[in-house]
Amino acid sequence: MDQHGLSQFKLEQDETKLELKKGGDIDLKAIQHWMASAPGPQYAPQYGVAPAPAAGTPAPADGALPAGVKEVTSPMVGTFYTASSPDAEPFAKIGTKITADSTVCIIEAMKVMNEIKAEISGEIIELLVENGTAVQYGEPLFRVKTS
Repeated sequence: MDQHGLSQFKLEQDETKLELKKGGDIDLKAIQHWMASAPGPQYAPQYGVAPAPAAGTPAPADGALPAGVKEVTSPMVGTFYTASSPDAEPFAKIGTKITADSTVCIIEAMKVMNEIKAEISGEIIELLVENGTAVQYGEPLFRVKTS
């Protein structure tokens, strides 16, 4: 079990049942090991349609962001949601003015809904991820005009 990072194993054949369990209910080291060694997603990220840049906005050089624009990135791996429920209003959309303490989305990780704070102030100018999409740690979620 140590060699393969397992914390629990069940085998049932006919009337024989075998269950092996190591440690407590959750083996965080095994989960962390599995997450670190798991292959990345086999799809291209699905981005929402961003508005055209305003006239006079310089084009980014080599993927750099324009002056006065910062990104809100995902602090964890999980599923991105724009609102607290399917029929609720989104926390943030293009044009929303936010502060560092504003909740901008929810990321579900291991059945836990985590409210994500903006950590920057400004106006949302781009939504980069579609609702219900899997996101990776550090993946850009929003672009914010800070000045």
